[in-house]
Parts: sequence; C-alpha cells; structure tokens
Amino acid sequence: MNFFLTTSIILLYLFKPERAVILILKGGRELYALGTHLLVELRDCNPEILRSLEKVRNVLVSAAKEAKATIIDISFHEFNPFGISGMVVIAESHLSIHTWPEYGYAAADIFTCGDVIKPEVAVSYLIKQFRSKNPSVVEIKRGILSHKNEKLPHKVSVAELQIVS
Repeated sequence: MNFFLTTSIILLYLFKPERAVILILKGGRELYALGTHLLVELRDCNPEILRSLEKVRNVLVSAAKEAKATIIDISFHEFNPFGISGMVVIAESHLSIHTWPEYGYAAADIFTCGDVIKPEVAVSYLIKQFRSKNPSVVEIKRGILSHKNEKLPHKVSVAELQIVS
C-alpha cells in the first residue's frame, strides 16, 4: 500500500484562484484533517522590504491578525549580511518565514489547525505586502487520522481522550 496516497491531500496552485489545479487523493473523496499546511513561495518580491527586520516582522504578525489567529509568541532573527528568519506561534499552530533579499525571495509556512481561521487570508496578505510578482502555494492536509473518514475534533477534553487507531 502506498502510505502517501492514502493519507494526504495535496493542492498545488499558482496563487490565482481562477487557475487553481486541485489534486484530491483517495478516490476523489474529501479527507478530514486536523490541520492545513501552506508552503508559500514568494518570488520577485521587493528586496528592501525583505531586508528590513521590522517590516518582515510586522508583515508576518499582521498576516496572523488578518487571518484572525491568536498570537502566542513572536521570534525573529536577522542574519549578517542580510536575511531574516521568523516565527509567529499561534494557538492554531504557526506562521514562519525565511527571506533571501538578494534574490527577492521569501519562503513562508502557514500551518493552522481546526477550521476557525482561514490561512489563505494570511497568504494573500503576505503576497500583497511583500509585493510578490510570482507567488505559488502548496497546500498539504496534515493529521489525516480517521480511518472511517470522519471529522475529528481539533481539541478534546481529558475525559474524551482516546487513542485513534
């Protein structure tokens, strides 16, 4: 059995909804997942924005707020001579970024659990704020655990806790 084919949905598209190409695995049925992980390629960005620690930090924090995420912690580091890595930890998981201003490029991850916030809102915000002229996104559904294809609760109480097999 091919483990990958039975436990994942992958969506790959250039960030233009009208040109979306969606590949849904496992017989074309919707699979329920605990989270959504967006891998964001931001090419042809404004290098001056990508070079500024303050601007990159503000954009990532604002993207989390735009998506209505609950911010828990923020950590960023500026490299010498340039480049920034940062993480915004949210109650729903995280947003992270790594910049290469010398190439006008940034790689961002947006991982959200549950279905309260919409990670695509954060993606749109990043594209706009970094002025990416050539973005793309890969979406991976994470935590496909239900063998019965039932939606699992994002959080359970201790009384409800059981091992899913």
